[in-house]
Amino acid sequence: MKTTQKSLTANEVKHVAKLAKITLTEKEVTKFQNQLSHIMNYIEELDDVDTASVDPTSQTTGLENVTREDLMTSERSLSPKRATSGSNKINNDYFVVDLTLTKRSI
Repeated sequence: MKTTQKSLTANEVKHVAKLAKITLTEKEVTKFQNQLSHIMNYIEELDDVDTASVDPTSQTTGLENVTREDLMTSERSLSPKRATSGSNKINNDYFVVDLTLTKRSI
């Protein structure tokens, strides 16, 4: 089944650029309109590939997530008072953090 060739409009390219938070010149809009249209048409061609006999997979390398079993130990965990005992800035058993040190400009 052959798909029809589609061409993205300039407004669609501008919309994608806006979503990506990038500014494009009119020359770039024209350039990407052509390139993105080719990409979209190629992706539609992939719909024609017969994958009925292909098993679904999320990855192909055979890697597995290695985790350890979560076991309870006989050791007791620290109490809030003991965990915060090394700090002089405590409020309701929580560490007090200076928010001006945690803010970063992006």
